[in-house]
Amino acid sequence: MSSLHYHTAGESHGPMLTAILEGMPSGVSIAEASINEQLKRRQGGYGRGQRMQIESDHVKVTSGIRFGKTLGSPIALQVENKDWKNWMPLMSPFGRPSAQRAVHCPRPGHADLAGGIKYDHHDLRNILERASARETTMRVAIGALVRQLLEVFDIRLYSYVRSIGDVSVLTPCPPLKKLQAFANQSPVHTYDSRAAKKMMALIDQVRKKQDSLGGTFEVIVTGVPIGLGSHVNWEKKLDALLAQSVMSLQAIKAVEIGLGVEAGRRWGSKMHDEIFFSRARGFYHKTNNAGGLTGGMTNGNPIVVRATIKPISTLYQPLRSVDVVTKRPVRATIERSDICVVPAAAVIAENIVAYTIAQVFLEKFGGDSLRELKRHYSESMKLQRYY
Repeated sequence: MSSLHYHTAGESHGPMLTAILEGMPSGVSIAEASINEQLKRRQGGYGRGQRMQIESDHVKVTSGIRFGKTLGSPIALQVENKDWKNWMPLMSPFGRPSAQRAVHCPRPGHADLAGGIKYDHHDLRNILERASARETTMRVAIGALVRQLLEVFDIRLYSYVRSIGDVSVLTPCPPLKKLQAFANQSPVHTYDSRAAKKMMALIDQVRKKQDSLGGTFEVIVTGVPIGLGSHVNWEKKLDALLAQSVMSLQAIKAVEIGLGVEAGRRWGSKMHDEIFFSRARGFYHKTNNAGGLTGGMTNGNPIVVRATIKPISTLYQPLRSVDVVTKRPVRATIERSDICVVPAAAVIAENIVAYTIAQVFLEKFGGDSLRELKRHYSESMKLQRYY
């Protein structure tokens, strides 16, 4: 287990969501507002459902931070579910179950059926409450916290939506500062205003048909030093760790690094990033087809991770299913849901990637305090400079 690790707990309609993060060095300045800003970004995006109108997520720090600085001890975070008051009888830890509100009709594409069989539950609410992407609230909170450590070393993260349904961005990606500004102002979290209008029109069309939409997004990490990750064992390869962490986001069906699938269509001479050297820059690449990772390690270029998310499983015109109790054909359960979550997924993945980068960063440079970590980092950068 990495020195930096966390656990989350909580159900979608339970009292609250909780996370405990261990392994953060002491002395890191943490702004509560920065965590809440990321939580707000997660809740945005054109195509979101009614739940986002109920919740206004704010983090509560209950341990591990004092006077705005980490102590080196476990950090506990909580986010209240405001909708809990409407679900108390159904989600009480010690109340009595109600057969009238039990969920017996699994949704195609959701964890309902497989989870019910695995954990021996016939009331599938026992599955869907934790399988819900509401759980990602705490993963965003964790990512928002650790990226404040990464920013000390000028490591920055960006994301944008490349496509929703069959509508894709039409223009090349702008410089990252402009990208961030455009994406954060866009209802669909993209930089291409013409594509954004088409994406929103498509979402409106699909909403009328009571269906759902997926799409593709990209996360970019800049400022990463050479040598995060390792080639020596499979579990240390950073591209594999990033793929696993992004794939762990609900409904993700594909993850690419750099050119990804396109790399399989190119000749080697058109794929691999040629190596150059100058006294001012050291070793560098003029292209970044590898997405900042070679041999499972960072190569000094920005990390580029792309992912595809399927349409949400809950449909307001539900698909055919089978009642798990009676075994009779039925229509799947309808839960309050979104039409499109691609913009939100991009923000969530941005923070999930931040955590994975923080893990390997601390593994390489180490240190129980920020001062010690800075010293190790500085010494390592000197070695790289004189390689």
